[in-house]
Amino acid sequence: MTRQPSYEVIVVGGGPAGLTTALYTTRLGHRTALVTREGGRHELVDAVHNLIGVSEETSGPELAAVAVAQLEEYGVDYYEDAVTSVERVADGETGTDGAETGGEETPADRPSTSDGGEAGEATDGGRRFHVEAAHADIFADRVVLATGFTDEAPRVPDLQRYTGHGLHYCLHCDAYTLGDASVFVVGHDDHAAEIAMTLLNFTGDVDLVLNGEDPSWDDETATQVETHPVEVLSRTVASTFPDDGAADPPWIGGLEFGDGTTREYAGGFAVYGRSYNSDLAADLGCDINDDGSVAVDDDYETSVDGVYAVGDVTHGQNQTPVAIGDGAYAGIAIHHDIRRFPLSSEECADRDAEDIEAPAAADDLRARMRRHRTLDDHAGMTPDE
Repeated sequence: MTRQPSYEVIVVGGGPAGLTTALYTTRLGHRTALVTREGGRHELVDAVHNLIGVSEETSGPELAAVAVAQLEEYGVDYYEDAVTSVERVADGETGTDGAETGGEETPADRPSTSDGGEAGEATDGGRRFHVEAAHADIFADRVVLATGFTDEAPRVPDLQRYTGHGLHYCLHCDAYTLGDASVFVVGHDDHAAEIAMTLLNFTGDVDLVLNGEDPSWDDETATQVETHPVEVLSRTVASTFPDDGAADPPWIGGLEFGDGTTREYAGGFAVYGRSYNSDLAADLGCDINDDGSVAVDDDYETSVDGVYAVGDVTHGQNQTPVAIGDGAYAGIAIHHDIRRFPLSSEECADRDAEDIEAPAAADDLRARMRRHRTLDDHAGMTPDE
């Protein structure tokens, strides 16, 4: 028999938004767990762009590995696992001694409350969530959903294997990389046309490849496409081919069309839409926007009290710095929501200072803070000496 660990905050999703939320809630003194599956979208990022101070030689997986090392140094419990459900727990039902976990024994047989209370004791009168994964069965006072979105696969044979190596999805991240080069956009809707026309700000050689589909853009977009120096290719793409470089995995070299012709490209974009990974939010009863993203307020809290959502699952901006900002803001908002001090004037009215026990952080978290002050080396990127 094992104890089901309880936390003040559980973050679901290990992209930049989820990692940053966990960083903030932990450093602000709240017991935090992060649960993330393998193969997330950020793991496909070959070079991180637009993140101040971070070289483009850094990949998404490398950035995440550094972040996880930081989180564990501060005290986050890290579960590499796929969350299958998040449910609101009835008052009084918590993870306690005598309950069995949903799989292998999980870390942190420890109290969960900010004031060092017993494991499974809710901090605010019963707001509790049960997070179940393939090998973890854990409880939280607050849940943060950082589940992102999934790009629709391009309808071109073998094209997806060049993701991060010439095939891109983020104009603001990767247009700079393709400046003054031959570029393709594969797609046939208004958004594909907009991306193609926007790329003219970076290069004068842009092909909009319909891949055998009829254009689905409206009349206004049709007028724009006819006016801009974008070549529209209606032909079907039969295959891709790599460039002549020695990169491993290889960079894309171009497209071969169904009529046997080929064109060389430095890279391009696939525009077939996205689907938001909002199922967990929907199952909890959170409001979902018309496009499938999760609706949140200014503090990144959803319509369900105690459930937050951050990053691409809320807006699809597809930007590492934006996701990091979301996570930081949400982490601070959660701290304001659950911290004990300062007490309100009403709470102070009938109490004396000697009746109030402080500090509020649990013993083991304060011990980790003390140890951290004495470390000479810290996890994370450091300037070259």
